[in-house]
Amino acid sequence: MKKFLNVFLNTILFLLIALGILVAFSALPITDKYNIYTVQSGSMEPTIKTGSLIFTRDTNDYQVGDIVTRKSQDGETTVTHRIIRVEDEDSPVYITKGDANSDEDSEPVRESEIIGEVFFKIPYLGYPVSFAKTTPGLILIIIIPAVIIIYDELQKIQKEIAKKIDYRKRMKKRKENKQEKSDDQIDDSDSKTDADSKND
Repeated sequence: MKKFLNVFLNTILFLLIALGILVAFSALPITDKYNIYTVQSGSMEPTIKTGSLIFTRDTNDYQVGDIVTRKSQDGETTVTHRIIRVEDEDSPVYITKGDANSDEDSEPVRESEIIGEVFFKIPYLGYPVSFAKTTPGLILIIIIPAVIIIYDELQKIQKEIAKKIDYRKRMKKRKENKQEKSDDQIDDSDSKTDADSKND
């Protein structure tokens, strides 16, 4: 049972640390070319499900059929849709559309507005990552690993203390046994000396 608990706690700790790393990477660009985002809508289903975590890279070479993440007009959000048409080859303007949408996007997209092409996705992992960015989520990520680490360290300290106490007890017992043997030998020697004296 104790071994199972340790495995369980270590697994939880590993998952929370991994989640924390993903949160950190999604909050800041991994490099100038790579980013991580959470898909908030179902406009790209079934290709990309709502709540998926997507990884993008800037290729500067976007073609029809590529799924790209771009800045919205307000600059505060991002949109991940597929390129369905390219207009003006000299200064490309991309027309995008969500796979689940019946109409193409009303906003033409210039290359400078494209953040990157989606090259990898993990379904539903975006939900815990998004939650981790909230105040309760941050508390959860910080407090739970801290409690697990502290608990594990306290267990180790308790074991070390118990070992040292047991070692001291054993050493004390051994010393007492040696002392008793030594006293017995002295008593035997004294008894023998007394006996020899009487014989004389």
